[in-house]
Amino acid sequence: MLNSIYALILAGGSGERFWPLSRQARPKQLLRLVSKKTLLEETLARLEGFIPRERILILTNTEQESAVRKLLGSFPKENVVAEPAKRDTAAAVALGTGWVAARDHAAVMLVLPADHVIANRAAFQQTLALAADAAEETSELVAIGIKPTWACPGFGYIEQGKPVHLRTRPDKDAIHRVLRFREKPNLDLAESFLRKGNFRWNAGMFVWSVPTVLREFNRHTPELADFISQVRAPEHFEKALRERFSKLPRISFDYAIMEKADRVLVVEAGFDWDDIGSWRAVANYFEKDKQGNAANRPITALDSSNNIVFEEDGTTVALLGVRDLIVVQTKDALLVCHRHEAEKIKDLVGKIPPELQ
Repeated sequence: MLNSIYALILAGGSGERFWPLSRQARPKQLLRLVSKKTLLEETLARLEGFIPRERILILTNTEQESAVRKLLGSFPKENVVAEPAKRDTAAAVALGTGWVAARDHAAVMLVLPADHVIANRAAFQQTLALAADAAEETSELVAIGIKPTWACPGFGYIEQGKPVHLRTRPDKDAIHRVLRFREKPNLDLAESFLRKGNFRWNAGMFVWSVPTVLREFNRHTPELADFISQVRAPEHFEKALRERFSKLPRISFDYAIMEKADRVLVVEAGFDWDDIGSWRAVANYFEKDKQGNAANRPITALDSSNNIVFEEDGTTVALLGVRDLIVVQTKDALLVCHRHEAEKIKDLVGKIPPELQ
């Protein structure tokens, strides 16, 4: 199986929620938030021994291309492709599908975000291997589902139905049929999902065979299917990318394909997972003092509690008489906000001078 698996890593996206550390040219996946490696480097490391680098495509955008190439100096240069325009995940997956199909028209393909935190590499690879077997044996689309730990209203959910058993695998009840995808619910609905017990978080990780996903593109988005037919011809790849990509519909893969497909499976993740979508989430990986102040380096605090501090350059940070703040210091910017306003940072970024966005 190893030789027939390819991976598409989605490494575009904007750098808003982690401003001022993140910028348009340095989004979340290019940050060292929880270790000495960037999240993109961690994503690649998780695939070591499972998928060789020549079978991995990293899809970024023109704003971030140079930073990605500089970060991954030893990675095959031709395996980093920059989207010339922002067209959401359906177009990105179409581009990746064409790239893989040009190399192996019958391959199994993984789609992975570049900005998640997953510590257990062995369990991660075992889950993906099971999903790959399911995709190959059943010719269905496969989503990876995360068992919810709380009623999060910020994630999409997958409602799972009856278990599906493979001929080639003894795994019990790890694979289920998908009844439907549910968009980000309000808190009450999310709590009801948790009580029912058959809902999983949609992690945005997918597995399928190239023929299977081509079938779904042809059924539901002929325009994207036509684009795939262009980019899968190696001699037309650059021209199609340059001339056609920016004209593709701007729609997510979930809306375009997953929610319309009638043959979808979900494999429950056997690994830990964290989306770390805000400074509050990152703070869980920092050292905390007795007053609950979380920081990426030692700070001085007096009569201060429950604050989050990230300091990039070694400047001494001292807190006096403050509570529930987020303080982020970089070379050229300083953020001070209430921790309960963290979700509004992306609204703030639009008001900041363009050269600092």
